Amino acid sequence: MPAGPVVLAGPNGAGKTNILEALSFLVPGRGLRRARLAEVARRDPGAQIDDFRRDPGDAADGDAPVRPWAVAATVDGPDGETDLGTGLGAGTEGDGEKRQVRVDGETRRAQAVLSEYVSLQWLTPQMDRLFLDGASARRRFLDRLVYGRDPAHAGRVGGYEQAMRDRLRLLTARGSFDDAWLSALEATMAERGVAIAAARLDMAGRLAGQLEAAGDGLFPAADLAVEGEVEAWLAQGSALDAEDRLKDVLKSARGRDGGSGRTAHGPHRSDLHVEYKSRGRPAADCSTGEQKALLISLVLAQARLQAREQGRAPILLLDEVAAHLDADRRAALFHEIRSLGLQAWMTGTDPDLFAPLAGRAAFFHVAEARVRRQDP
Repeated sequence: MPAGPVVLAGPNGAGKTNILEALSFLVPGRGLRRARLAEVARRDPGAQIDDFRRDPGDAADGDAPVRPWAVAATVDGPDGETDLGTGLGAGTEGDGEKRQVRVDGETRRAQAVLSEYVSLQWLTPQMDRLFLDGASARRRFLDRLVYGRDPAHAGRVGGYEQAMRDRLRLLTARGSFDDAWLSALEATMAERGVAIAAARLDMAGRLAGQLEAAGDGLFPAADLAVEGEVEAWLAQGSALDAEDRLKDVLKSARGRDGGSGRTAHGPHRSDLHVEYKSRGRPAADCSTGEQKALLISLVLAQARLQAREQGRAPILLLDEVAAHLDADRRAALFHEIRSLGLQAWMTGTDPDLFAPLAGRAAFFHVAEARVRRQDP
């Protein structure tokens, strides 16, 4: 596959987004659709239930079979080519939703290792509400931006979330709990949680500087702030002080957290605030077009930052982005992709929208779940 832009054109429902989703599993997480892993595999309407494994979590339904699936790719990075593979194997428990990962044929225990080899950013139509919906989507978006600069961030996030789940399981279980075990889990949450918050703050600051340097053009500059109690503690003192404060509040909140089944303190409750800089207006109050431009601006700023600091830009997955931009912004986006020399996978129903990339991108036609090379 060429290193430059890739255009996937075809009718709705042809499978274009499925290709992007497959690529999105080459980094840690649940992919661009955030689907349950047991639901990712393509289902054959004519298949019999006995033809493949049933998901134990859906056994009561009697009609929810699950098939193993896998994604494989050869990536060309700074250290040469690497063969990556990931998926839900036949022996994987459906409820656990634990992905299997292989690097050059060797099985790895944690999917966080994928961040060492691939950096991906994506924009989908569902993300058009990023500034309007809940904070969890904005945290995931910011964390993906951090992964590109700091692959270890994925492991910290995964470790923090696992410790948080284990702590809640103890707090909500019947009977007395082990104080020493809870304290150890809370120490893990504090250490990793503060590191997560610090990395998010660092990325927000770097992105703001990159946006300021680029100026306020068709993709506008933005002010960014990560808001949360852990971030506030870091602004007031050292990381060690913040860790101690988080351990203390977690310990004091055990009874309340156990009763509610939710953890009330930590970076999992932080939020990313974005403001259209030249207008002095929160992104949530901007028009739909302005919000889309701000999203693209953030992704491009991260790509420029990563290219400058690491010598390689991330792969971009842009689902139906061109259709929602005017001609000037489409041209600006294509120019930025070309000037950065990055690989961007773009989908659309109208190939004419990508005409400026003729001779500069690989064009493919997608129809009925089949892909073929096509001249623009």
